[in-house]
Amino acid sequence: MTQTLTIPRPDDWHLHLRDGAMLQAVLPETARHFGRAIIMPNLVPPVVTGDQAAAYRDRILAALPEGMAFEPLMTLYLTEDTDPEDVAAAHASGLVKAVKLYPAGATTNSASGVRDFNKVRPVLEKMAEIGLPLCTHGEVTDHDIDIFDREAVFIDRVLDPIRKATPGLRVVMEHITTKNAAEYVASQDKDLGATITTHHLIINRNHILVGGIKPHYYCLPVAKREEHRLALRAAATSGDKRYFLGTDSAPHTDPNKESACGCAGCFTATNTMSLLAHVFEEEGALDKLAGFASEHGPAFYRLPVNGESLTLTKGDAPVQFPEKIESGDGPVTVFDPGFPVYWNAGG
Repeated sequence: MTQTLTIPRPDDWHLHLRDGAMLQAVLPETARHFGRAIIMPNLVPPVVTGDQAAAYRDRILAALPEGMAFEPLMTLYLTEDTDPEDVAAAHASGLVKAVKLYPAGATTNSASGVRDFNKVRPVLEKMAEIGLPLCTHGEVTDHDIDIFDREAVFIDRVLDPIRKATPGLRVVMEHITTKNAAEYVASQDKDLGATITTHHLIINRNHILVGGIKPHYYCLPVAKREEHRLALRAAATSGDKRYFLGTDSAPHTDPNKESACGCAGCFTATNTMSLLAHVFEEEGALDKLAGFASEHGPAFYRLPVNGESLTLTKGDAPVQFPEKIESGDGPVTVFDPGFPVYWNAGG
């Protein structure tokens, strides 16, 4: 029996599009379903000024296939040399919707990130003054901290002190992966939101390691224990407006994933909405999907909900997703949830 669910057109509040041939290949996978996306600035070199953000936005729009509607929401990469006035001007122009904090060395193309947080205090104070959100990759990079503990330590050592020292700073904890992070968000009364990815609702660390290493499940922050996955599912499906979708869809070519030092990232743009419908149905929370995917993010970013809609249809046969997306740089493997999915997002 066919089942349908119609929601406002969703947005992706954490997306990697890369550049050049890869951008050309993966952009349609997002634009098919999503109206807008917060675009990550960790290119090589990174997007650190308003002029660079404007040029990157132009390249994204030039790569958009004819007939598709999509709005890239640009961000700036926070460095210790970031100019507060350039940030303010880029925000005032309407171009830049957030600034991204990468602790130096935390993930792909993060070498230009922050080591001394005191050096970025003037930028954070300016952002608090003008209401510009800070998006955080929430992991410390200390070699003595276990990789599975780095998110929880970041909250205690970096995030909470920054927020206490900068009243009014609006923060998005991106791609949270732990019960600790979900509970921290729930304990705060304002100016804090969190994105949750599709893949962290589906996989735990066993999926990466049991029965041999699965490079296409390797991501940063790395998937954690099952108790953390269940906490994320509870948060995402709760209806709490502080949690919203940020896929962190991160394309890498197969050779770069399947190597002696494989890149971190799961490419989920193609099938995220189908997978989310599956997860929310499992949790008995299909009525909460519109909030998580379409409404909570715009509310935090002070933007209107998209006027268009997306209809998902559940049929009797599993949806056949493409195994790979071909790009001029090489093939990109689409995230495989490991189970049949019956919800089709169309497009």
